[in-house]
Amino acid sequence: MSDYLRWNSSLPARLSEFAILITARQWTAQYEWFAHYPLAMKAGLDPDVAKDVANGVRPKAMKDDEAALYDLAMALYRDKKVSDDVYRAAQQKFGERGIMDVIGLIGYYDLVSMTLITMQAEAPNDSVLPLPPLAAK
Repeated sequence: MSDYLRWNSSLPARLSEFAILITARQWTAQYEWFAHYPLAMKAGLDPDVAKDVANGVRPKAMKDDEAALYDLAMALYRDKKVSDDVYRAAQQKFGERGIMDVIGLIGYYDLVSMTLITMQAEAPNDSVLPLPPLAAK
């Protein structure tokens, strides 16, 4: 599954890495953020988009496909359901396979994040700023 999601999904690397950063933020998974932030930058994700994700706010400077991915992921994480509008926007950008690839990515990286947190794997954060704590809701 890892091989498919990392190298063979229907999503470009920019979107795959964006989904992983969103997941890292959900878990405050420092190692995941440290490992994937540089990959997201290399793949073309705007640093301001990543900064907003790190700060727990909806990014302002997203491209249309990034907004569709963000809204889908956040509907799943926050709302535990996907509205028709969010689904339709994701389907227009990614198709059915792409939607399943987004779900697969965030689900797989939920597992990775939980594993790293359980193992207390800390990121060296010698080249990537750590995720800041989020205010309690």
